[in-house]
Amino acid sequence: MKAVVNAPICPLMSQPRPDCERADEALYGMGVEVLEETTPDFWRVRTHYRYEGYAPVSCLVIGDQAVEEWAALPKKVVLHKNCCDVQASPKVQAWALTSLPMGAVVAVTEGPETDPESRKPTGWQAVSLPDGQKGYVRSSYLDAYYDAPLDLPEAELRQRLCDTAKLYARTHYRWGGKSPAGIDCSGLVSMAYLLNGILIYRDAKLVEGFPIHAIDPAEMKPADLMFFPGHVAMYLGEQKYIHSTGKAGSDGVVINSLDPAAPDYRPDLPEKLTGAGSWF
Repeated sequence: MKAVVNAPICPLMSQPRPDCERADEALYGMGVEVLEETTPDFWRVRTHYRYEGYAPVSCLVIGDQAVEEWAALPKKVVLHKNCCDVQASPKVQAWALTSLPMGAVVAVTEGPETDPESRKPTGWQAVSLPDGQKGYVRSSYLDAYYDAPLDLPEAELRQRLCDTAKLYARTHYRWGGKSPAGIDCSGLVSMAYLLNGILIYRDAKLVEGFPIHAIDPAEMKPADLMFFPGHVAMYLGEQKYIHSTGKAGSDGVVINSLDPAAPDYRPDLPEKLTGAGSWF
């Protein structure tokens, strides 16, 4: 059985209860596979990037038919704001049906709204939600949704991945998080890749069967990944890297340097580098 996430952020817990470690988060509009109807409140699910956890049943629209209908609709993703409201009508004074984080997915079944008299775009996009509701989002908040890797020259794609990771700047650290409401190290790098159509492993390690392969750290280029014990970062080039860290004083997404002479050098990480990985 399959389901669609119908909550802005659906926590995937490590156990079928709320008072335990958060393993991951699934964002609005993402599809999941139901593996086990574990308790009345929490079901074990697997995401489309093959990660598992226990989702609150209240966060899901359940049923293969609903998922198939949702999957058939053209999509866009919230990308240009940390979060956005889905309004009941195309005006800022309207009631918000829900508020979605960056990375959430909506269906687009109509063109942008136009003024009936001037026929010029109003700046609003009509959207459909997994539970069947219709709403409106500012067109400028949305961007293309990719379910396959972007076909771009390597240098351009590497830069896009780095730029996507930087969208999460100033986000606080949240264990298991992957949105601007809070994000962890592997959430950051996996979302940067996911938003460009590339599925990588969600945790801070190389795993066989996923597309990140080991490389010599001396050969790292922008968008390659740096692995430390229990931690992962994205290399930006010129000795810089971006990561989400729970270290006191950083407390979230920051850019640090590998250069000991740089003011943003963090001495405890370079000496612990265990390896590097690349999709390219």
